[in-house]
Amino acid sequence: MTDPTTGSLETDLLAEPRLVVEPGAAARVSAVAAPVLQGMGYRLVRIKISGEAGCTVQVMAERPDGSMQIEDCEAISRALSPVLDIADPIDRAYRLEISSPGIDRPLVRRSDFERFTGHLVKIEMAVPHQGRKRFRGALAGVEGDAVRLTRDDVKTDEDPNTLLVMEDIADARLVLTDELIAESMRRGKAAERELKRSLGLEPPPAPHAGSPKTKPSKKPVPKNTKQHRLAAKQARRGDIDPDRGD
Repeated sequence: MTDPTTGSLETDLLAEPRLVVEPGAAARVSAVAAPVLQGMGYRLVRIKISGEAGCTVQVMAERPDGSMQIEDCEAISRALSPVLDIADPIDRAYRLEISSPGIDRPLVRRSDFERFTGHLVKIEMAVPHQGRKRFRGALAGVEGDAVRLTRDDVKTDEDPNTLLVMEDIADARLVLTDELIAESMRRGKAAERELKRSLGLEPPPAPHAGSPKTKPSKKPVPKNTKQHRLAAKQARRGDIDPDRGD
């Protein structure tokens, strides 16, 4: 049975708008791709158009919980290709590529900045903030319509705490660190277990799991009185037969 609370949360995450968006031709592709993905239960992360080795249109997507499998990419490609062929947002031949966000992923929604609070990030502003466009530091939470950044590139006399308006951000991306890799591995294992449970593929418990535990037999506590020590000493000398019972 589906948890109604979980279902409501996923619906909210699917409908959450992106605050960091693409300009130009990528925006036209986004307008076509986003509703298709949402209807399939995925979120659009980013559209990137590259002219290297021909034209490639990269569609980066994910599930509301942040997971993305090869099967998901294949399903999106099959559904999106004919829609893009009809809409024709690109005026030349191109190759469609569907991918996951990756570990050092872009941050495009408010929930992304909240989810990765504490991690290192690089941000490039579309609108300069205090005369500069590039920032680097640890995410320190979201306040209103802005993200707080604790910069690691400040000079001695500068305040490391900076508030950057999310809608003025052109690009925000996580920096690959050991902590980020470890968290990504934990999330991946949790998502894999959840997928197996939903498909009924959870492995059966081990044969001994859940079986009643037998109590170990209690051995008599050896006595250590003077009488027993003397009897043992006599037995070692051969004065008495220890098996005689007297």
